[in-house]
Amino acid sequence: MRILVVEDDQRLAELLRRGLSGDGFAVDVAHDGLSGLELALTSEYDVIVLDVLLPGLNGFRLCARLREADVWTPVLMLTAKDGEYDEAEGLDTGADDYVTKPFSYVALVARLRALIRRGQRERPAAIDIGDLHIDPAARRCKRGEHDLGLTAREFAVLEYLARRHGETVTKTEVLEHVWDQAFDGDVNIVEVYVCALRRKIDAPFGRHTIHTVRGVGYRVEQDRTMA
Repeated sequence: MRILVVEDDQRLAELLRRGLSGDGFAVDVAHDGLSGLELALTSEYDVIVLDVLLPGLNGFRLCARLREADVWTPVLMLTAKDGEYDEAEGLDTGADDYVTKPFSYVALVARLRALIRRGQRERPAAIDIGDLHIDPAARRCKRGEHDLGLTAREFAVLEYLARRHGETVTKTEVLEHVWDQAFDGDVNIVEVYVCALRRKIDAPFGRHTIHTVRGVGYRVEQDRTMA
């Protein structure tokens, strides 16, 4: 899942980037409102973490500009300000959730996952495809009773494909949601990770979960036993 963090406190922004990256998210960071607006309008994100007191364009106005442009990416407002009127202004300008500094990182991540699940359509907290169980909050993946040792990036690729269960997903879409803006490598890196996933989640169990749609991308479907 891909997150945009718009926070002018560079130390906090870097802590969030490192923490969220360690939890398997792809993270882009902006340190002022105008840069954040440009990124949010030109790239696709699953959720935006948005500070209120930003230089150039404050978080309230940034959020309002996104909604005026029909960008409905879930927004979590993050601010040192407190009080019901500030919260009301944030929600009235189109934010989906609101957290006051100082905050619990664990609680913040839980809120972000909840926003991602709600997103633009209902998304369950855990994903079950046959006997394949994917738990994004715990960062665990199991096939039946067998724990599958996935790397953070492998898990992120599988989670994105699984949340699009039944849909054909292009390599570019996977790249945009799982890798951050700084990645400038070949889109075929996605193929490398899909092959690694098949070796871990399918081959040892005689399953065929991630299907290649030739010339387009991939589709996750209900497990079928390999012939």
